[in-house]
Amino acid sequence: MLERYRNLLRVPAIRGTLLASIPGRLPIGIAGFAILLLVQNKTGSFISAGAASGLYVLGLASVAPLIGRMIDRVGPSWVLRACLAIYPAMLITLVALVKLDAHPLAIALSAYVAGAALPPITICMRTLFPRVLNEPSLLQTAYSVDSLVVETVFVVGPALAALLLAVGFPSGAVLLAALSAALGTLWFMRTPAIRNWKPQPRAATRQRGIFAEPALLLLFAATLFYSVAFGLYEVGVTAFATQRGTPAAAGVALALASLGSAAGAFVYCAHHWHAPLRKQFLIALVLMASGSLLVAAVTGIYLYMLANLIAGVPMASVIATQSQLLSRLAPKGMLAESFTWGSTCLLGGIGGGVALGGVLAEMIAPAWILVSAACATGTAALIALTIPHLAQLDVADAHYTGEDAA
Repeated sequence: MLERYRNLLRVPAIRGTLLASIPGRLPIGIAGFAILLLVQNKTGSFISAGAASGLYVLGLASVAPLIGRMIDRVGPSWVLRACLAIYPAMLITLVALVKLDAHPLAIALSAYVAGAALPPITICMRTLFPRVLNEPSLLQTAYSVDSLVVETVFVVGPALAALLLAVGFPSGAVLLAALSAALGTLWFMRTPAIRNWKPQPRAATRQRGIFAEPALLLLFAATLFYSVAFGLYEVGVTAFATQRGTPAAAGVALALASLGSAAGAFVYCAHHWHAPLRKQFLIALVLMASGSLLVAAVTGIYLYMLANLIAGVPMASVIATQSQLLSRLAPKGMLAESFTWGSTCLLGGIGGGVALGGVLAEMIAPAWILVSAACATGTAALIALTIPHLAQLDVADAHYTGEDAA
């Protein structure tokens, strides 16, 4: 069962770089939720909190394609340096503005700029995998392990934010995100795979860009809808805990969901699945929608925690299968840009879902927010049905098997 992990970690460019990527990715699990808790705790408004947290995510989403294009053309080093200078400074500014009771627009603007400057470590990792791995089984394992890393930071992040809120230091989680981004990005930039990154030429027949790929556009649309569900889920759980008078419990519940997701990713990447990749994506989406409905039906706080653990199981597998599909569909020489457009849909959907959830939390019960999340995931599954079967995409294998091993 563990042989795939061992084979993956024997690749020098993967082993060191993957380890270095972990601390720099902690803000993924901390910052958005920490901003939500910080602003809601200070203002008492889910609308203001949802707007600030949503704009943080939308900031990254709106800039990500440009960052991906630059990584494809010149490599990641200078992009990481620029983000290293801006991101921590803007999070510190956001904390100061909240403490000074600044205008909500100023807080939201600082959140947006911070999100736009989040170091693109995850995009670098997902673009690196096809560059150094030429076996589809190893590529599946790599993307699954990457999802496992992301889910692990989502376990740690909300739990830390909830702990700091419980001890009366809600701004501490935002400051921790700034510190971990700074130190982690410095380490990541020093790894040989990043220092020696050489841009690859685009295929002459692919100059029309990624929007000339209909199947890729369908995948982006499906990604957008299931990402809206992620945002709605986060707010629905937070609203449930707040309604019970224990807002810090939201961090525990979301951490348990991420723990379940990490366990699901571990099982997924340790096995060879005979089902076509598109079918794996569909199954994961259906299970994710079912999980949201399960949580919506629970009212007891302890069962609610257990339901979150179960509901999280398919979440990382959704992202892992989406990443594999994207790597198959991306035009040669445009892999980073394709992944960043995928991230734009992912993060833009999460940001939109958080903002929408903030509005819904003032109008309807938390359970109905989770039902809305299930509906969004179901829509993603319907869109995924129209993506061509894997057998029709086999020609796309050349996009990664023929890539230069950096």
